[in-house]
Amino acid sequence: MKAEAQALKGHLDVLLLATLEDGPRHGYAIKEALRTGSGGRFDLPTGTIYPALHRLEAAGLLAGSWSTGDGRRRRGYQLTPKGQRRLVSERTNWREFASAVTALLERQPWPATP
Repeated sequence: MKAEAQALKGHLDVLLLATLEDGPRHGYAIKEALRTGSGGRFDLPTGTIYPALHRLEAAGLLAGSWSTGDGRRRRGYQLTPKGQRRLVSERTNWREFASAVTALLERQPWPATP
């Protein structure tokens, strides 16, 4: 497993939810959104992406549907209201976590005071 994939462990679900915040995408477009949004750092294999999408769909965080385009059948995904709420919650948790880690790494008190 690439170092980037290992670093994403535990964070992949929320990153996938974030790629769908602006609207539905099919699986490959989600994979590309992760890659381009991270400046190429998160170029994950489909064998990592698709099981996570299926897990999120089973949890009710995503809704999936099949479509046909360019003669190919594709599975598209979009956030459900439950998925949107989870994204908002996880984003808040991430900000708090990142602030605490930054405070430790930069040797500053947490929470940061202006």
